[in-house]
Order: sequence, then C-alpha cells, then structure tokens
Amino acid sequence: MEKEGDTKITRNHWQRLIGWRQTQKVTGQGEDKKEVGKKDIFQKFKKNLTEGIIDPSEEFYYVWLQVMTIPIFYNAVIIICRTCFEQIQINFLGVWLTLDYLADLMFAADMVIKSRTGYLEQGILIQDKAQLKKRYLRSFIFKLDLCSLLPTDLLYLCFDINTPLVRVNRFLHMTRLGEALDRMETRTSYPNTFRISKLMLYIFVLIHWNACLYFALSKYIGLGADRWVYPNASRPVFNSMRRQYFYCFWFSAQIFTTVGDTPLPNREEEYLFMIADLLIAVLVFASIVGNVGNVITNLRDRDNVFFPNHELVKVYLRSRHISKDLRKRVSDWYQHLYINKKITRENEILKQLPVQLQTEIAVSVHLPTLSKVTIFQNCEKSLLEELVLKLTPQVYSPGEYVCKKGDVGHEMYIIKEGKLEVVADDGVTQYAVLSDGNFFGEISILNIKGNKSGNRRTANIRSIGHSDLFSLSKEDLSVVLSEFPVAKQHLEEKGRQILTKMGILDESAEGQQTATEKVEIKLDRLESNLDTLQTKLARLMSEVESSNRKMQGRVELLELEVDEMDQLPLVELGGEGEGDGKLDGNAGEERRGEGVGREEDREREEAEGEEEVGEGRAKGQGNGDNEGKEGDEGCRESTKEETE
Repeated sequence: MEKEGDTKITRNHWQRLIGWRQTQKVTGQGEDKKEVGKKDIFQKFKKNLTEGIIDPSEEFYYVWLQVMTIPIFYNAVIIICRTCFEQIQINFLGVWLTLDYLADLMFAADMVIKSRTGYLEQGILIQDKAQLKKRYLRSFIFKLDLCSLLPTDLLYLCFDINTPLVRVNRFLHMTRLGEALDRMETRTSYPNTFRISKLMLYIFVLIHWNACLYFALSKYIGLGADRWVYPNASRPVFNSMRRQYFYCFWFSAQIFTTVGDTPLPNREEEYLFMIADLLIAVLVFASIVGNVGNVITNLRDRDNVFFPNHELVKVYLRSRHISKDLRKRVSDWYQHLYINKKITRENEILKQLPVQLQTEIAVSVHLPTLSKVTIFQNCEKSLLEELVLKLTPQVYSPGEYVCKKGDVGHEMYIIKEGKLEVVADDGVTQYAVLSDGNFFGEISILNIKGNKSGNRRTANIRSIGHSDLFSLSKEDLSVVLSEFPVAKQHLEEKGRQILTKMGILDESAEGQQTATEKVEIKLDRLESNLDTLQTKLARLMSEVESSNRKMQGRVELLELEVDEMDQLPLVELGGEGEGDGKLDGNAGEERRGEGVGREEDREREEAEGEEEVGEGRAKGQGNGDNEGKEGDEGCRESTKEETE
C-alpha cells in the first residue's frame, strides 16, 4: 500500500511538473510572438530607412503622421500663448527654445519623408527616388514646407529674444495635421467618438487663441481700464500667471457659448472684438450642432442594424390591431437582438465592400460552422467559400417552431448558438435535443431522386430558448453547385448514403427518374437544335428576300433604259453627208459602250451570285449535312433568279 501511495504521489508530481512545463512553453510562445512582432516593426522601420522609399499604406507612415501632430499642436498652441502672456515666455525661456528647435528638426525630417513617400500611378506604387523627389519639389506643399522652415529666428537679433511671434511661419506646416486626423478617423474602431473628440479639440484651440488675443487687447487698452478688460494686475489676486490664463479662457468660453453675462464693451476696439467673437460663436454653434447631428444619425443607423424597421413594424401592428400577446413577442424579439448584439442583416452591412473582402470576412466568421455539416465535409474550399456568402442568420424566440412535420423543405439549418428540441405532433413528447454545431434539413435541399419523403420535413423542431441559426436555401445551393459539377455529384452521393441508412431511398424510382431525366435531356437538346435550325433558316430567307429586292431594282433600271432608247428620234440616212455619218458613228459607239457596260453589270451580278452561293455552302456546312443541302438549293435558286 505504501508503494502504491508513493507511486501515486510520484505520478502526481510528474503530472504537475509536465503541466507547469507546458504552461511555460505556451507563455514563452506568446512572448516569442510579441518579440517577433516587435522585430518585424523594427525591421520594417530599418528597411524604410535603408531603401529610402516609404509606402503610405504601411504602418510606419501612419505612426509618423501621429508623431507629427505633436510639433504641429505645439506651435499652434504655444507660440500665441508666449506672445500674449509675456510672463510665460520669460519664466520658461530655455524650455521653449529647446522645444522650438526640436520641432524644427521634426519638420525637416518630415520634408525628407515626404520627398521619399511613394504614390500610386495606374495602381502601381512608384518607387523611383528621382521621380519622387522631382514630384515633391514641384508641388505646392513643398513651397509651404520650405516657407515654414525659413530661419526667421534670426530676427531675434533685430528684436528681443522674448518675441516668439517671429516663428509664426511654422503655422504653414498645419496641412500635415489634416492628413493625420483623417487617417486616424479611418483606422479607429470608434469613429463617432473620434469625431466628437476632434471637434472639441478644435474648439479648445479656438477658445485658447481668443483668450490670448483678449489678454493682449486688455494690455493694449489698459488692465483694469473698465469692467470689460482684464482686471488690474496690481491686485495680488489677478497677478498670478495661472489666474490670468484661466480668467481669459473662461471669458472667451462665455462669449463662444453665449452662456452667462459678460460685461458690456465701452470702447470701439472692444465692440469690434465682441462682434468678431459673436460671429465666430455662431459658426462654432452651427458646427457643434451639425457634428452632433451626424453622430446621432450614425448611431441611429447602427441601431437599425439590430432593429430593422422597428418603428415601421410597431406602427403596422398598431394599425392592424394585432393582439398584445403577439406584439409582445415581436418586441421581445427586437430586444433580444439589441441586447445581445445579434445582426440579421450582415449582407447589407458588407455589400459596399469588394466581393473578395466579403468572402474573406464570411469565411472567417462562418466557415468553421459550415465545415461541421456532414455533407459538406471534404468538399472543395472554393465551394465552401461560395456557400458562406449565401448563409443567412436567423434568430428564433423561445417556443417558436423552426419547421414542422410535413412541410416542404426549402432550406437547411445550422445551429450556431442555442438549443432546439425534436418533439412529437402533440408538442409535449421530446425525442432529442439539438445544440451548437448540429444541423438538420440538409437532405431536402439536395433534391435527391428516389427520396420517399419527397423533400418534406420528417420531424417537428422547436426552439427551447433564443436560438441563432444559419439557413442555406435550396436555390442558393443549386446556383453554386451549377459551377461545381464534381462537387454536386459528390454531395448527391453522400445524400444517397444517408437516405440509404435511414431506409427512405427508393432505388427503383431513382432508376426510373434517371431514365426520364435522360429522355428529358434528349428532348431539350432536340429543341435547342430545332431552334438553331429555325434561326438559320430565317437568316437564309432574309438573304433570299434581299437578293429578290436587288434583282427587282435592277430590272426596273433596265426597263427605264430601254424606254429611253425607244424614245430617241430616228436619224435619216443620206442628205446629211459625212456629218450624219459621224453622228451615226458616235451613236453606235455610245450604244456599244452601253452594251459593254451591261455586260460588265451582268458579270458583276454573276460574281455576287457566286459569292452568295459560297456563303450559303459555308453556312450549310456549319449547320450539318441537311442544312448544307438546303442552303445550297436556296442559294442556287437565288442565283438562277438573278441570272434570269
């Protein structure tokens, strides 16, 4: 007994040791993946630096845009603040100068990156350094970037070093900010929140600028000169640097939001400042209302994904005086969709994407579920990729029947989540319970010949709770299988095996139906051949009619010429001498010329007839021996009529 106990203890010890080792391996693998990810990013960064070509769709370019927002916002906020609040400039002069020249270095690096950023031409990324550099140097952006880096700091020699306004040309680099924010908006998973945050950031910068200008105007008029300007700084309460900025910011926020009572202006400068601020406040208010309205609209569209036509359905139920019980069931169904984030309109959401992306998304979401179906196992991957686009999500409420015994089956179902029960006709006796990954109705959509059930449901299936299912219709499957004949035969063979195991496959009926199908196929071929012959006969008849019309036109022309010749006056012989003889000679030559012309016309007509005969024979040969004989006879008849 002691040996057995020691053996168990040793075994448990080794099991714990092996489990700990496996855990360490998994943890090590996770850390290795993180290290590999970091190495990949570093390698891409190193590759961009060495090769000198930057792809604007890569991660490095996106990260660089985010980094460039820092010096842009620094210049947009700090330069005006240092200019208007002199105490801030004087107290932190060393810090500001260091940050200024760091921002300039980043601007210079950004110009280098712009000159080596590729662009698409006819869908191909241009990577020629000379071409990229030439394109950037000729662009308007280069002129702005160059002006933003002009060494205006040399003006410190003319003015005081506490005059940061000489760096105002750095604002010309603001164009980079718009590109960075647009990229961030398209990448973020919460675009509505980002739009609101971006709007609040713009408003903050606007109020900040207005606060700085208000303090500068107060100093110009005189601190404490009236109730509208900033109070006198000689008072200790208003002498603090933080108090000055916060008071000015609060005053500007009051003006822009039109909330609270602001002192009335007394001077012309104050009136002009207030008028400009009120006009800007109107624009700010309009932009806030517009952006918030867009966000609310987007949120409503998002709700419509979970509540498809909810309001219309409620209005319809009220107008038709539907019972409260049924209306409650409809409302519970909608609530279940919203609370559990169930989406029943996936195809509508993804329809704007290219078909390839739709397929990849559908494969990543639905392929594991579809692969669990027995008849679809070992099928081609391309077939499954086509089928996943046809899957339709459906949600069933508790107690709702998915299908009933005797119903004609038009689709099959795959259970994604939930439980369903197979019940008897009385609705009480339970035969089995189906759960996640189970499927039913797959035989009915294959339309296998000899199925004794006749593609009808053989059981009652009811949802126990809220169940999420995928349905695949018979029409969608037939459309997909028409492009995969080998897979169609494979699926039908699997279906026959299942029906044979269930004992509901009539092989004799299957043979009879197969013979009937062969006869039907032959009839279809004969009908198609008959249609082809009829179309070709119609073409020949049209050609004969056109040749008849041509011959009638030519006969009419000949008759007109004969009539004109009969109406010519007879020339008397003798008495006229040589002159008359010459006239007769000329007339004879003209008649000979006309005869020659007629002979040429006849030869041309005969050549055309021979060409038509050749065409008729070629068509007849293409249509078969019988059609060729008919074409030759028709062409010969048309040729005889032309020659006659």
